[in-house]
Amino acid sequence: MEKKIVVIKGDGIGPEIVTEAMKVLKRVAERFGHTFRFVEVDAGGCAIDKYGECLPQASLEQCLAADSVLLGAVGGPKWEKVDKNNRPEKALLRIRSAMGLYANLRPAKIFPQLAHSSPLKAELVEKGIDFVIVRELIGGIYFGAHETTQRDGEAYATDLMAYSEHEIERIGRTAFETARKRGRRVVSVDKSNVLDCSRLWKEVMHRLSAEYPDVEYSDMLVDNCAMQIVRDPSQFDVVVTENMFGDILSDEASMITGSIGMIPSSSLGEGTNGMYEPIHGSAPDIAGKDLANPIGTILSGAMMLKYSFGMEEESRAIEEAVQKVLDGGYRTGDIMSEGCIRVGCREMGDRIAANIG
Repeated sequence: MEKKIVVIKGDGIGPEIVTEAMKVLKRVAERFGHTFRFVEVDAGGCAIDKYGECLPQASLEQCLAADSVLLGAVGGPKWEKVDKNNRPEKALLRIRSAMGLYANLRPAKIFPQLAHSSPLKAELVEKGIDFVIVRELIGGIYFGAHETTQRDGEAYATDLMAYSEHEIERIGRTAFETARKRGRRVVSVDKSNVLDCSRLWKEVMHRLSAEYPDVEYSDMLVDNCAMQIVRDPSQFDVVVTENMFGDILSDEASMITGSIGMIPSSSLGEGTNGMYEPIHGSAPDIAGKDLANPIGTILSGAMMLKYSFGMEEESRAIEEAVQKVLDGGYRTGDIMSEGCIRVGCREMGDRIAANIG
């Protein structure tokens, strides 16, 4: 099978971690008889430096023509003073919108080898951490109107949060269908005691839940959910929520698993093409030092094989290779512990690739 994968290495540690993910995917292609054609394009801060814009039209067109997109990370302090409509992060919003990627799946799963790295008490970790946050990705406050004006002699800022019924329903269906493949439990998170958007969200989710009688459904306010994730994460299977809440909760969930560097994500729409990326940022302070953890990006590649290409066996091969390397005691600095062997970004990629198949 031949697939075109557009690669956005991006900024900071992005080029390093994506290079290792590509190395592992090339190994998968060799072992399983596939052809992955990688096309590298610029987006984010590096594109601003080269072209003066965060997302050149040529880069976007390549993304739209690809079978899937693999992304490292974009942004950093270097571009903080760039016009707000040309910030590196705007490139991601535009790609997601143009590709119609409305569903972001962010798993929160602890590797048994890293159980000691979780900040939670051992008895909570032993109960299990294995849930997924389904985040609506192209609506809400991130895609609303943003304005800063002067009023009565002072700055006055507004950000619009808006959702339609169909936007809520389609992300809800993604959550329920995901739950059917897991533990058949969905928690919908909102702020319906304050926000009209959340009241509509809750109404649509309740209506939709009637179509999935085989899935246990409940609601939870976002502030309570933030507390429950650290009180007892084992209670969750699938958590579905809007854009900003999902952004915040998924970062919280990643930290209880031991390291944000371990967590992949997938952004999907109606078709099979999607965008896959680790959930962490560009970490410019360690860029170019061979210190980054590439596992989140490598596992994002595994999600690509599974969700966009239908390659279940190949996806499992990557996951098993990661497990073998962790079993061997190899760790990057962010997951390092006593008695383990510290390796850099490149060596971690080498070892995972060597364990494919």
